Amino acid sequence: MDTIAGHLYDFPKYYDLVFGSDWKAEYKFLQDCFATWSRRPVRRLFEPGCGTGRLLVRFARDGYEVSGLDLNPQAVAYCNARFRRQKLRPAATVGDMTHFTLRRKVDVCFNLINTFRHLPNDKAALSHLRCITRALHTGGLYLLGLHLTPLSSQRCLEESWSASRGNLSVVTRLWSIGIDLGRRIERIGMTFDIYTPSKQFRIEDETTFRTYTAAQMQALFRAVPELEVVETYDFRYDPEWPIEINPDTEDVVYVLRKR
Repeated sequence: MDTIAGHLYDFPKYYDLVFGSDWKAEYKFLQDCFATWSRRPVRRLFEPGCGTGRLLVRFARDGYEVSGLDLNPQAVAYCNARFRRQKLRPAATVGDMTHFTLRRKVDVCFNLINTFRHLPNDKAALSHLRCITRALHTGGLYLLGLHLTPLSSQRCLEESWSASRGNLSVVTRLWSIGIDLGRRIERIGMTFDIYTPSKQFRIEDETTFRTYTAAQMQALFRAVPELEVVETYDFRYDPEWPIEINPDTEDVVYVLRKR
């Protein structure tokens, strides 16, 4: 199998398949959270780090007013092309989730799949949260999903899954290469095996995530008092099963509400 060294973000067709297969559970979960936790009607949505717009386009089709931004021009182009195919107004722009201003405030922001951990330090993370605060109406929500670093030695070191759409299949493997808790850096290796009727090849990638323990995440939130944590869930996306955060919690979705 031929191998390409590159970033999956630069291959939005494959990225969309790899991370878009579970969209129905996420979509329903988000709508349930809107109904339960928002203190205002939810009509306008914003997704920082929107990637290929796998959720944005579905919200737009259901009548929400949506917008998003992403650093990757290929992902933004893919997202907007998908909106055009649906006869919808393109919604994504190229931009930095640590420095943005929206022309109109929104009711909900969401970011569910670890994109937050690409921010390299607390300065960037705080800048992002303050941008979110300025973007939200009072009573609006920010739903933020990420993997925490548990303090126990029992943590998930590898994930593998597959997804298919038509004649395209992708087998994905992610694993932890190494973690430095002092520098708060985790290196993640990734392979994506691509199968089509005419070719098979592999994309190899490596990325760096910032680490957060439960306590470090809570300290970050305390620095942005305009946002309060009103509930926490895990990646089952089950609104009937909230979780309690403890030092060994790993995957979490924070429901933050603007005071």
